Amino acid sequence: MSHYYENDPTLRSKRKTLDLYLNDKKLSFVSDSGVFSNSQIDYGSFTFLKTLLKENKVETLLDVGCGYGILGITLCYFGFTKKATLIDINEKAISLTKENIDNYHLDNVECFVSNGFEKITSKYAAIVINPPIRAGKEVINKMFADSVKHLTQNGSLYIVIKKSLGAPSAIKYLQTLYANVLILNKDKGYYIIKSYN
Repeated sequence: MSHYYENDPTLRSKRKTLDLYLNDKKLSFVSDSGVFSNSQIDYGSFTFLKTLLKENKVETLLDVGCGYGILGITLCYFGFTKKATLIDINEKAISLTKENIDNYHLDNVECFVSNGFEKITSKYAAIVINPPIRAGKEVINKMFADSVKHLTQNGSLYIVIKKSLGAPSAIKYLQTLYANVLILNKDKGYYIIKSYN
């Protein structure tokens, strides 16, 4: 069985264009088999974006596990961040992200393959993660722990996680890493959580 957080070049292509309606705008993203939420934009990402766009704007942003780029690209498109870096372990996801970046002619967005924070050397004002739940708690907790080292002095980690898929335990773990862990929004079981020191 193939997982979206792994590389599987044997998967058959099933390209689709997915539409996102947000703040009176329609954005379109090319998707394909083998990436997260490939047949429709998941409600967690939609809620995450709606919530983030109410937060203060930032200079730099890192999107960890970007899939086909919906979070980072949308946040750049709406001016939430001046510069974004998008990473994913999945080569197909990064290929799709590049295509979606090109479709919007965004020259302030970069993307590349990285296993978690493995190839990240910079620090960011905001890090966004829609955690790969199926990868397991160990993988997700490592992402949370690594985020601390890659935030600027007043930077914030933002995550979206469903209550039934581990939001309460994620909050407990984040409280061991960060002085402040806030629930910004709850919608249909999805928690949008902000953590900062």
